[in-house]
Amino acid sequence: AVSCMQQRSAMLGSALPKIAAAVGLGSGALYLTSKKAACSGDNMHAPHFPWSHNGPMSAFDAGSIRRGHLVYAQVCAACHGLKKIAFRNLVGVCYTETEAKELAMEKEYLDGPDDTGEMFDRPGKLSDYIRSPYRNENEARYANNGGLPPDLSLICKARHGGADYVMALLIGYRDPPAGVAVAEGQYWNPYFPGGKIQMPQPIYDGGVEYEDGTEASASQMSKDVSTFLAWTAEPEQDERKRTGLKVVTGLAIAAVSAMWYKRFLWSPIKSRKISFH
Repeated sequence: AVSCMQQRSAMLGSALPKIAAAVGLGSGALYLTSKKAACSGDNMHAPHFPWSHNGPMSAFDAGSIRRGHLVYAQVCAACHGLKKIAFRNLVGVCYTETEAKELAMEKEYLDGPDDTGEMFDRPGKLSDYIRSPYRNENEARYANNGGLPPDLSLICKARHGGADYVMALLIGYRDPPAGVAVAEGQYWNPYFPGGKIQMPQPIYDGGVEYEDGTEASASQMSKDVSTFLAWTAEPEQDERKRTGLKVVTGLAIAAVSAMWYKRFLWSPIKSRKISFH
């Protein structure tokens, strides 16, 4: 029995270096793989901008949302839709009901059938969603040199960095660096994956005229439309924050009340003495 124990110990001792070596090789391979993944990015990460709506107690800037919708309507809507946002969603956020109705009536929507069974075009209503300017994907690709303009309803949720990414992309157009060839119909933007983007620079100084007198610089327009798209991705954010504040306040009051009641209820029992004679 002693010899068997000695043999097992010897075998275990000889196997330990091999196990340690295997573990070391595996750890090294995992480390190198992770470093390769971390260094394989082909685009710049967007910087963090000081958005006014990011704080737990802060809300969206209604004026910026209104200006951002103007930029979207006059610049972005030529290629991109907002299929998850209806005109009624704009009411009370950045437009009055009358203004939103007027915006909707500027668009025509296919409806029907009528009494004769025919489809017809009608002015938009508050319940209509902001559709894409293209009838289908093939038409969109044909009009954009093979590229498909994404719907912008959830773009700030669909892209890493959210509004920071959108803002950086809009102001990030540059001349390509030396040695980088950009094909015809493509543009260089270091914030876009791969650096080569088919969307031409959409925003320039003075591209729109703000009704509130704000200077329409390229950076201001990019900031406003990024705020607008952050709102379209989470139109319920302000209400959710208000509800959360009410819930947390109510729970805090309930917790204090429960603690006081517990001490008041149990204090006579916990403080009494029982003596045995």
